[in-house]
Amino acid sequence: MKKLSAFLGLMTLLLAPGLALAQEVGAPVPDKGDTAWMMLSTLLVVLMIVPGVALFYGGLVRTKNMLSVLTQVMAIFCLISLLWAAYGYSLAFGDGGALNWAIGDLSKVFLAGITPDSTAATFTDGVVIPEFAFVAFQLTFAAITVALIVGGLVERVKFSALLVFSVLWFTFSYLPIAHMVWATGGHLFEAGDLDFAGGTVVHINAGIAALVGALVLGRRIGYGRDAMPPHNLPMTMVGVSLLWVGWFGFNAGSNLEATGGAALAFINTILATAAAGLAWMLAEWMLRGKPSMLGLASGVVAGLVAITPAAGLVGPMGGIVLGAISGVVCLWGVSGLKTMLGYDDSLDVFGIHGIGGIIGAIGTGIFVSPDLGGVGVDGYSMAGQVVTQITGVGITVLWSGSVSLVLFKLIDMAMGLRVSEEQEREGLDTASHGERAYST
Repeated sequence: MKKLSAFLGLMTLLLAPGLALAQEVGAPVPDKGDTAWMMLSTLLVVLMIVPGVALFYGGLVRTKNMLSVLTQVMAIFCLISLLWAAYGYSLAFGDGGALNWAIGDLSKVFLAGITPDSTAATFTDGVVIPEFAFVAFQLTFAAITVALIVGGLVERVKFSALLVFSVLWFTFSYLPIAHMVWATGGHLFEAGDLDFAGGTVVHINAGIAALVGALVLGRRIGYGRDAMPPHNLPMTMVGVSLLWVGWFGFNAGSNLEATGGAALAFINTILATAAAGLAWMLAEWMLRGKPSMLGLASGVVAGLVAITPAAGLVGPMGGIVLGAISGVVCLWGVSGLKTMLGYDDSLDVFGIHGIGGIIGAIGTGIFVSPDLGGVGVDGYSMAGQVVTQITGVGITVLWSGSVSLVLFKLIDMAMGLRVSEEQEREGLDTASHGERAYST
């Protein structure tokens, strides 16, 4: 027995170099550090949605609607998670053949063919991550995009209509835009459009849908006449803080590897956000005489949105400039523009996510320049890249706007979008869910 053990030990030593060589020349193996980073990043994005978005939005509505917002956000997260596994991942990242410029195929419906050994490519040749990790990470992007739309519709939308809209909009707006921007063969991907973590796919897409929904639904009863202040600003501050923490997974995780690119996105997510928060606060202080916590928190979200498409592509100083611009312009978007046009985007999804996403997407084309501290891209020219970015913004606005308008109108005709006046006055907590957020 001792001789056999010694023989096996000797053979192991002799064969080890050959086994290592076989691994080197074979299929690439995921690095444990990259895998751990992607799983952590996915958890951070889940934190952004529930509880982050839920508490941020919940604190901004009136007491009688607080629980309805929490329910809407959590239900959408659950719904989109299942749809992503059923067909969303396949359509977003599959090869659509003749239609590959716009959408993928159904080869991986219900995650068919994906095993623990399956891998997904990263941005580095020969470096891969487990495909399940990539599926889960991208699932959270789809879920948060649909959940963000809720902010434009709260306090008056039917829960059943919202769920039907979520299914259809995810299918006909989110999936095509995600494929066009992020999948090989997608129209905007092949055109060289830069969207590191979702400026067009997530924020412009959702912001336009929220604006269209607010216009179709109409204003809340008493809007512009009755006071509708946030019922719990400390809760909103907690929600924004959770968003900021979770956004590190959103932005730095989009690098798909735990490398210097992730570190660049990480530092930009701090600096651009800080610049936007202060810029909004100072501008509001000058205009209204007092700096508000709500303004500071809103500026933070605007900065997070603006840096998203640029996070791993621009230098820290470029990120700070993008953040500062977004803070001031988004303040105008939720006050001047909204007042001028008179629409009731309840929680300013378009003013912050739509406008902030546009600033970030176009700004990426400028600040990606190596002369301005960016990482640069092959064949870069500032004018050409800005035109490409504007094209991406335009296609996203038109696609999301058209799909959203058709869906809202059809749902309104089929089942009604809005609760009754009596239910709206009562509040959706009890009218839609039979519960109250607070006992007194």
